[in-house]
Amino acid sequence: MLDDFMTRATLAGIGVSLAAAPLGCFVVWRRMAYFGESTAHAAMLGIALSLTFELSVLAGAVLVSLIMASSVTLLEGRSLFMDTLLGVAGHSSIAAGLVIVSFISGVRIDLMAYLIGDILAVSKLDLLMIWIGVGVIFSLIIWRWSPLLLVTLSEDLASANGFNPKKENFIITISLAIVVAVGIKVVGVLLIIALLIIPAASARFITLTPESMGFIASIIGVLSSILGLYAAYFFDTPTGPSIVCVASLFFFLFLMLNIILKNKI
Repeated sequence: MLDDFMTRATLAGIGVSLAAAPLGCFVVWRRMAYFGESTAHAAMLGIALSLTFELSVLAGAVLVSLIMASSVTLLEGRSLFMDTLLGVAGHSSIAAGLVIVSFISGVRIDLMAYLIGDILAVSKLDLLMIWIGVGVIFSLIIWRWSPLLLVTLSEDLASANGFNPKKENFIITISLAIVVAVGIKVVGVLLIIALLIIPAASARFITLTPESMGFIASIIGVLSSILGLYAAYFFDTPTGPSIVCVASLFFFLFLMLNIILKNKI
């Protein structure tokens, strides 16, 4: 079954969507979209370094994304605002990654595959890595769901209940780095943040509880991946952007429904 490239692509899209959706809820609640985008940009530097030293691209992307996100968190408030630090770190990382890639000789590199994804080229090993990443993220979020929600609501309240906000924030940072790394093959460095925030933002219009928002966001993400994949196959369009376009259609559909229902009420 896994010998069919469309089957592998479908499973990869479902896996990344399931990993991104619940985490995307925290990104939306905490207004961390720019943080996620900068983390994704940092992955390009990790990819370039991995290719240079012939290491695992997945490991390099996770490591550099994690280092960047952790460094920015530690430096926040030391004469620079968070958005400034994220802008410098994220754009410097992607620029440095593209420059390093240009010096690599003897290796054929398709930059577009890393920037906007190449889900149709997902191998069995890529699929295994994606679903291991899904398992890690699901385990982290299920294990720390209540503390993460409490920290999102109020760090002072979380501290009063015996939770360490820095520890919970670090779990979000780790999860973001993993999602970025496993999502590179599906939607690429430039579009992974869209798969994080658009399904979650769409679900926010039609849900009342955090748990239902995470569940509905997962469904929207999975449907976006499957429909976008097959639309790209039939219309010969780029797969990563097609998936994001379908997710955007869901967002605008739920937005319009929300506006109509509010006006009726």
